[in-house]
Amino acid sequence: MKKVALAAVIAATASSAFAGAYGEAVVVEPEVVVEEASATSSHDLIVPLMVLAIIAAAVAD
Repeated sequence: MKKVALAAVIAATASSAFAGAYGEAVVVEPEVVVEEASATSSHDLIVPLMVLAIIAAAVAD
């Protein structure tokens, strides 16, 4: 009988622990990221030119 009473108490407390009202949704404003333009575009060409140079060196051997 003690086990049944203990099970009933646990079931009652577990169900009341999850009871509650619906909370209002929190609206989060998205952050705006501004990307600054670079002064020159020569930096954008360095990596592809290096890759082409490595491929050309590999093909030449």
